[in-house]
Amino acid sequence: MPDQQPASLDPATLEALSRRQFLKSSALASAAAVLGGCAALPKRGAVPPFGDTGTINVGVIGCGGRGTGAAKNCLEADPNVRIVALGDLFEDRVASCRKALAEYEECPQTIADDHCFVGFDAYQGVLDCDVDLIIHGTPPGFRPQHLRAAIEAGKHVFTEKPVAVDPIGAWSVMETADMATLRNLAIVAGTQRRHDPAYIETMRRIHRGDIGDIVGGQCYWNQGLLWVKEPKPEWTDMEWQCRNWLYFTWISGDHIVEQHIHNLDIMNWAFGGPPVSAYGMGGREVRTEPKCGNVFDHFAVEFVYPNGARVQSMCRQIDGTSSRVSEHLVGTRGTADPRGVIEGRRPFEYAPPNDEWVNPYVQEHRNLIASIRSGQPLNEGRQVAESTLTAIMGRMSAYTGREISWDWILNSSKLDLTPPAYEFGPLPVAPVAVPGQTPLV
Repeated sequence: MPDQQPASLDPATLEALSRRQFLKSSALASAAAVLGGCAALPKRGAVPPFGDTGTINVGVIGCGGRGTGAAKNCLEADPNVRIVALGDLFEDRVASCRKALAEYEECPQTIADDHCFVGFDAYQGVLDCDVDLIIHGTPPGFRPQHLRAAIEAGKHVFTEKPVAVDPIGAWSVMETADMATLRNLAIVAGTQRRHDPAYIETMRRIHRGDIGDIVGGQCYWNQGLLWVKEPKPEWTDMEWQCRNWLYFTWISGDHIVEQHIHNLDIMNWAFGGPPVSAYGMGGREVRTEPKCGNVFDHFAVEFVYPNGARVQSMCRQIDGTSSRVSEHLVGTRGTADPRGVIEGRRPFEYAPPNDEWVNPYVQEHRNLIASIRSGQPLNEGRQVAESTLTAIMGRMSAYTGREISWDWILNSSKLDLTPPAYEFGPLPVAPVAVPGQTPLV
């Protein structure tokens, strides 16, 4: 990591930045096998001019539920989109996605056998196909490497959130985002609230001062247990952890990063950037079985923003508890629920034009594709990387029991959760974090 905050990279620097230099500088050398074979960077302006109706070929990397769902959202967003390639670590995932797309009533898709790829290098097979846009739905631990490879290959990208599980990965995505800007390539993230008209209009009013100066807030993602995959005798450690990925920090980031990022992203949006510090706690009280890996089941973190405002953040995945998924902002002249309600001197309640509600999961793809067609591609790379790092900072504070500053996590942390090798075989589960004992790296 650099000694100071990485600034936007100039063109000459990026032209000289080889893949080997990137791996060395971002401490991702252990992922060399996954990053192998990346195409040379295209020159700026090399992206095909699709116009208003040209066909955009899409490849899907990560064919689980979210990848398949995002592919359908993309098809719904534009009639001239075609899914032409699929890649996943597991053959059954490719098969299920392929079947779902073939049976998709809105726009059935037929993917050729030689455009379906399996294994740790499946992403490279997809990138080598004639695709213009990548939908990236793999577990978060793979996203920094795959995102870099996609931009190197000259592809636009829709990537699910979060985009990393550790500070090293988040910094690399910031770097990749700068590269995408210089290559005139799009990166849109699965933080769909930023494409929701109710959130957009409410946030516009907040930013113009309708609730005055923001002095505090709260955000929550509290719910019950999600799915879990029991180990099978025929699975290696690596296969089980990849199939049961929610429960291992190296691949999911823990649920504060994988899920609660949505709420933290809204807070960063409201304040215009990330917090300056995090002071957190958490633990593992109920999900203690081996099948639940090494993640926590609850977190509570205080984030302080540059103006001194404090945001109380809470997330929990425990059955039998009260659910709450929301954000709340407190200002000097009122309060706001960013989903569409302001109370105070300038009250407001969002109502969709003509009572037509917009599906933000589809709208984010509409906005992405429209930006590509216009030649002015959206780039949310740094934005989502900062929100990802915000969540990582909260997790690391809770894991260690230490207060953490943004400056430290961005410039000094050396935490790299990359596994020793991307191959099926033994992979011991890291110990569950213990506040006061787990070191701050």
